[in-house]
Amino acid sequence: MVDIVIQLSPHILAALLYAVLGFHFWNSRWRDRQEQCVACPMHVWERAVIGGAIVVHAYAVLSSLLGAGGMYFSFALALSLMMWLAVLIYWLESFMARMEGMQPMVLPLAAVCAVLPALFRQGHLVAHAEAIGFQFHFLAAMLAYSLLTLAALHAIFMGFTEKMLHRRVVRRSLGSLPSLMAMETLLFRMLMLGFLLLTLAVGSGLFFSEQIFGKPLTLDHKTFFAIASWLIFAVLLCGRHIWGWRGKRALRLTLTGFSLLILAYFGSRFVVEVLLGRM
Repeated sequence: MVDIVIQLSPHILAALLYAVLGFHFWNSRWRDRQEQCVACPMHVWERAVIGGAIVVHAYAVLSSLLGAGGMYFSFALALSLMMWLAVLIYWLESFMARMEGMQPMVLPLAAVCAVLPALFRQGHLVAHAEAIGFQFHFLAAMLAYSLLTLAALHAIFMGFTEKMLHRRVVRRSLGSLPSLMAMETLLFRMLMLGFLLLTLAVGSGLFFSEQIFGKPLTLDHKTFFAIASWLIFAVLLCGRHIWGWRGKRALRLTLTGFSLLILAYFGSRFVVEVLLGRM
């Protein structure tokens, strides 16, 4: 019992830190009150506490991922890893641009996802985890899925913000956000890095399937949707580079590619692990 509490406490601590920080940033940046500091930059202590929460969360994910006897993974860990990466990206970006207005969006989601591995403790032992090729493939795939999922969430928030601005809805929370240009720049940074990682993951799976998984490649639904998603993101990034695609077209293609990626991994994993309760 004591071992279980020790194992779950980093997840709970990370969730609590994110929740408290999320409330703080909402109260100080988004809350509609006269004394709110709309253009108030992020303080040093705020960055330090977020950095501490990131470290605790990283330890929680790694300790659950690398359990006794091998590598364990689950739908809950995938979501937790994704939101850890989200907080890390916004934290790093805050050193270069105003990101304090984005924190009330990302931190509550991170709090929910950070505690999921403590609530859904079942995980499956990952086969072939001892192989270097598989470790490379697994890391590239999970980072790609996480980054592209984050890019989709970022795109949704951008679309919502743009709609509010076009409707001339005046709220203090909008004044604390970075400019749409800065948000779009960050979106394409995430898309480019996520696309490169997805290329490594899909490529290693296609060309080295037998060495990684011990069997020839089979064109199952996961492979089909992963390749389709890769093609969508390739078209989007080429369109951005050649024709300067942006705005609604970029948002639509981002969400289309993300939807296919969800079908490739998270959809089937959620049904099997959470709804059916199987490994």
